[in-house]
Formats: sequence, C-alpha cells, structure tokens
Amino acid sequence: MKFNILLGVVLSLISGHMLAQSRGFAPGSVARQTEIEKLFLSYPSSERFKNHLTNLTQEPHLAGTRANERVRDYMAEKMRQAGLTVDIYPYDLYLPVGQGEVKAEIVLPKRIALNNMENIYAEDRFSTHPELGPGWNAFSGSGDVTAEVVYANYGRKEDFEKLAALKISLKGKVVIARYGGNFRGYKAKYAEAAGAAALIIYTDPADNGYTKGLVYPEGPQPDESTIQRGSLLTLDFTGDPLTPFEPALPADGKKKIVRKNPAEVAFHTIPVLPLPYGSAKEILALMKGKPVPSGWQGGLPFTYRIEGGSGLTVRVKVQQEKKLQRCYNVVGTLTGSEFPDEWIIAGCHYDAWNFGACDPNSGTAMLLSLGESLGKLSKAGYKPKRTIKIAHWDAEEFGVIGSTEWVEQFRDELNAKGVAYFNADAAVSGRSFGGSASPTIKELLLEATKSVTYPDSAKTLYNMWLSGSRSGKEPNVGNLGGGSDHIGFYMHVGIPSWSGGTGGPTLYHSNNDNLSFYERFVDPGFTMGPMVEQVFGIMGLRLANADALPYQLARYGSDVRMHLENLQKQADYAKDFSFEALLAAADELKAAGEAADQSVIKFLGKSADAANRRQINQQLLKLEREWIDVEGMPYGNWYRSLYASTDPYSGYASWMLPAFQYEISLKSTANLKKWEQKYLATMKQLTGKLKALGTIAE
Repeated sequence: MKFNILLGVVLSLISGHMLAQSRGFAPGSVARQTEIEKLFLSYPSSERFKNHLTNLTQEPHLAGTRANERVRDYMAEKMRQAGLTVDIYPYDLYLPVGQGEVKAEIVLPKRIALNNMENIYAEDRFSTHPELGPGWNAFSGSGDVTAEVVYANYGRKEDFEKLAALKISLKGKVVIARYGGNFRGYKAKYAEAAGAAALIIYTDPADNGYTKGLVYPEGPQPDESTIQRGSLLTLDFTGDPLTPFEPALPADGKKKIVRKNPAEVAFHTIPVLPLPYGSAKEILALMKGKPVPSGWQGGLPFTYRIEGGSGLTVRVKVQQEKKLQRCYNVVGTLTGSEFPDEWIIAGCHYDAWNFGACDPNSGTAMLLSLGESLGKLSKAGYKPKRTIKIAHWDAEEFGVIGSTEWVEQFRDELNAKGVAYFNADAAVSGRSFGGSASPTIKELLLEATKSVTYPDSAKTLYNMWLSGSRSGKEPNVGNLGGGSDHIGFYMHVGIPSWSGGTGGPTLYHSNNDNLSFYERFVDPGFTMGPMVEQVFGIMGLRLANADALPYQLARYGSDVRMHLENLQKQADYAKDFSFEALLAAADELKAAGEAADQSVIKFLGKSADAANRRQINQQLLKLEREWIDVEGMPYGNWYRSLYASTDPYSGYASWMLPAFQYEISLKSTANLKKWEQKYLATMKQLTGKLKALGTIAE
C-alpha cells in the first residue's frame, strides 16, 4: 500500500511545516496543533473511501426517489457511528417527476429515430441496470414540435447575436447547439427569446470525445451514445422555484410557507432535449445551408452549416410533469469544545443523475470518511474547539436547491456563526488538483496542501500543484463562480468559501458515471480520496482550533485591486468615468489588511487574554459580511454579495465585483457612479473594521 508507506514522508514534513506556518496560533498552541494534525493525517484510508463510494453508487438515485432516501439513510447511519450528532431536514421542493416522455426523430427527408440513451457494454457491469433511462433536461417545457433546424454553436449570448446579425430567423425552428461555453439553461433561455420552438443540446467531439482520446469503454472520453443530462432552471435567484428567499419547508408542517403559483414563475416553455453526438451527427450531416462562421466548426467529419433548409425537419417531443416532492438534507455535527457557536461547514450534494460515482458521490464518500476521521480524533481526546458540520445536500442537480433552502432556513444563524464553507461537489474525480476560494482563505488552502503528500510520489501536493502553474510562483487559486452548493453561503450570506479537489476526464451526468468507469479510468487505487480528505481536514482543523481565525486579511485589498484593473480595461468605452478613487481605496484596504495581519500575529505572540481573543474572533468572523448588500444585484436581488457572483449570462463563470461587471456588460454608464459610491463605502467600512481589529489586537 504505497499510500500508507508514503505517510511517513507526510509525518516528517508536517511538524516542521506547521511550526513554520502557524497563522492564527499562539506559540503555546502550535505543538498541540502539530500533534493533532500528525494524528489526523494517519487516519484516511483508501479502503474506507472505496467502501463508501461503492455503497453510495449501487443504483441510480435522483432527488425525490426512494433510492435517494436509501443513500440518505446510509449517510446518516455512518455519521452517527462516527460519533456525530445527525439532523435530517425535510423540504417540499417543486421538481420534475423523472424524465416523462422524451423523443427525437428526423422526419424529412426520411424518418430516422434518434437514439437518446447510452449503449450497453460488456465491460461495464452497471450499464444494464433496469432503472437507467434516456437523456433528459429538468425544467424543460413540454411540447411536440416538428420544424426546420438552425445550428447555434454553443448557444451563448454572442452566438445568438451572431445569428441575428446574419439575419437568420429562429422563429418556429428547432435549434441545435453544443454543450460548453455556458450553463445549459441559458442556451434554452436565449433560444426561446429568439423565437425558437425547441432546442436540442449535444456534446460535440471537438470538445469531448474521440478528438480528445479513446472513447468509452476503451477510454474515458464520451462515445457516440454518451449524453449529458442536467437542469435548465434559470431564474433570477437560486433555490426552490416557488419559495425565493424562504425555505421550502414541508407543506404539511407547522410553519406555513407561502408558495408561488407555478404559472407565475418564469420557467422555460419550449421542449429541450439532450442527445449524444451520434444522434446529432444524423441531423448535422443533412444540413444544406451556408457554412458556419469561423470558430463554429465542431469535430464531426463534415462541414457544419447554419441552416438545414426546408428539406430537413426534426421532431422534438418532451412531456414533463412537475410537482412538490419531499427531499432531505443530512447534517452531522461535532460540537466545538470552546466555541460551539462558530461553525465550519463542509458539504457536498448526494443526489445524482444516475449512479454519480464522480459527480457528486466521490465528494460524498470523501466527506463520510472525513467525518469518521474527525470522530476518531475526538474520541482520542482532540475535540475541535469550534463546531464542525458535515453536510449532505439534496436536489443540487435540479438547480442547487437543497443547500439553498438550508441557508435560507438558517440565514440568521449562519450570519452570526458562519466561519467558512467548504464545497466538495465531485471532489475526487481525477488526479489533477485545483481549487477556488474567497480571498481570506486562499492562503489556508495553499498552506494545507504543503502538509499533504501526493499519492505514489515523494512530493507534497503543493509542489505537484505548483508544477502545473503558469507563473511558477504559487499554484493558481481561482475565484468562485456558480454551479454548486457554495452559492448560498458565499453569495447570499457572505461566508468565506472554497470549492475544489481533483479532476480529470469524466462522463459527466451520463449513465456511465459509475463505479466501473471510476475504478478503470478515474482512480484505480482509490488513493486520491484520502488525499483530498487530508486537505479538507487540515483546513478544517486549523480553522477549528486556531486562537485567532487564520484569515489572510491583506488578500482583500490585493485581490480587489486586481479585479478593478480588469474592470478598468473592460470599461474603456466609459471615457468620463475614472477608477482612480476605487484603486486608491483598494490600496488602503490592502495596507489596513497587512497591518491587521501583523497586529494579530503580535497579539498572539504576547497575550493570553481570552476576552480579547474572543473579541478579535468576532470581528474576524464578521469581515466577509461587509460585502453583503441587502439591495442585491441589479440582475437578481437574491445575489447579495458585492464581491462575487455567478455570471448571469453563462451561469458558471465567476463575476468579481459583479455590480460593475453587469453595468459594463451592458456597455452602460448610467449606474457607474452609483456603484462607485457603494463600493467606496463598502471598502471604507471594511478598512475601518480592519483598523479597529488592529487596535483591539494592540
């Protein structure tokens, strides 16, 4: 077992590194923390991780199904056995009831039924499971459409703008677009807005498929039958579509929640269906119009064309029922020994489109193992000082719903107690490590990776990560965007967050994201799960046990300046607007952060005053909340962070300083001064808090 042999290397590195890097710890606390981390690093096990992943992915388990309830019960049992207190939170969510009826066929020039389900393979023991079904998109409209075809590249905003510039009419047409470039729901939104009657989405082999390597089952790339399922929910808020800002508590519960009438919600109305590229090829090969613009050609072996002409018609039929369905969040808690009202939360959703070996349940299995390791540590006498919660969210695949409802249910408590949120969605899906984080915990992530060894090597994870960095100075830690369960914590409440783990080629949201695929192509030795567990655990333990929360305060100003400089380039059209005052405020924020960092370090070096430490931690805990603006963003007031947001045009990308980003995306100057004043006031307030923190520490 190479993983266990190499633990010796880890244990020899950890003590020296912990002594060198001890942000947040008084000198007298470093030795105990080093001892805790050394013991914790010895606990993660490939066998435990593999057993959890095997048990979690025995059957397809979509949110709202009995199979998903069996996963719920397994997780709750394992966390209770580990010594965590387990709470189960029910919600009634407005969701599709399975795929309903889905069909696609070519009608003219001759009838061809189009496959919309993965092939069966002798090499894949899961591919014959009776509960597997065809490809479908949640929150599609219902309808039966037969019409001519228009190709829209990736279905991005700019792609539809290009079609309009070319005077291509989409009215009443079936649009076919490839996956990539934006969230699939925006493809549907833009197609419907342009007048399309239906939408087909497919994975093009230029992006994922035979142009990238061997296809399944011989390799890890999508083959001609692989289908990416997924939700289309695209509203101006995140969460249950009938209860914005409020938790979707059970309809038969004591507390009554006012729900919207579904007819009042801006759901998509056109039928949308995902297909594999084997089926898309049948349509695209028959198109007779003009060749596509530069950059629109895909990977199929013929020239792509914009229109199919009157001689080619395609039928798309979707009949999808939606209703309230009971779903459950499962949360395990290790209550802090000294600061029980300061919470570190690590979470991952557990609902899956099918088996979910990579997405999401590699993250679920890792968190179950982490809960067991932390429970074992507590039983050994090393209970965390702050509370650690391990959360398993439901209904993420339908639109990041379960975690959002929990955030809305406990918004006030999270505002008062939230130290950090760690997101583990599909966190062990390959061998390449990466992560994105809010400014104050980027350093925490980087430092944790220095204490973890990369499997089957003598290198630390940090050094392995660094080897893939463009700059070569430090690994690149990204900025959080959309698409997963950190959204509510970070962008609605303002809790420092990070999301990350390992990645690689996956058969995303397909029937073949199963244990057979995982053990052959993702991680045959199941060694990456323990490594990712160590990163999450070291970060969590440092936050939980630090004398002063180990946030890097100077990072606020330096990151804000970087984002402002990027915005300045984008806003070159606004000749009468200057970023100088904002840049100066960012520099002042950075200086205040650097001073506060040093003051806290000096304070911990000389003082054991528990009252002052508590006061410092309360100030630190509230800093990220300064970015929260109750007015919210102009494109959706549920998104309250002035610092970070999902991109309202693509759904996945990170928008930094999003109010400015939105104004600039419109090429508008009307509200630049308004947002300048709001950002200046926020940075002034945050700078003042940092200076006050320095005063307390001194």
